Amino acid sequence: MLFTTVAPTAQAATYYRHSRYYRHREHRKTVKRVGVGAAGGAVVGALLGGGKGAAIGAGAGAGAGYLYDRHKKHEGRP
Repeated sequence: MLFTTVAPTAQAATYYRHSRYYRHREHRKTVKRVGVGAAGGAVVGALLGGGKGAAIGAGAGAGAGYLYDRHKKHEGRP
């Protein structure tokens, strides 16, 4: 009788840990996408406009990366 009351609690804790880990991985994807966009924008901006262009390009690239991430997360949803 003791084991039947303990078993559901252990399963719930495992699911919570898995759910939390999954959310953390989603966060890492966002950081990666925004970072790649910022780096790409900085490279293009530096080639076209020097130091000031790199800063502007990094900001624009980060914004584009964020928008791309939002698009991928909500893909297929209304």
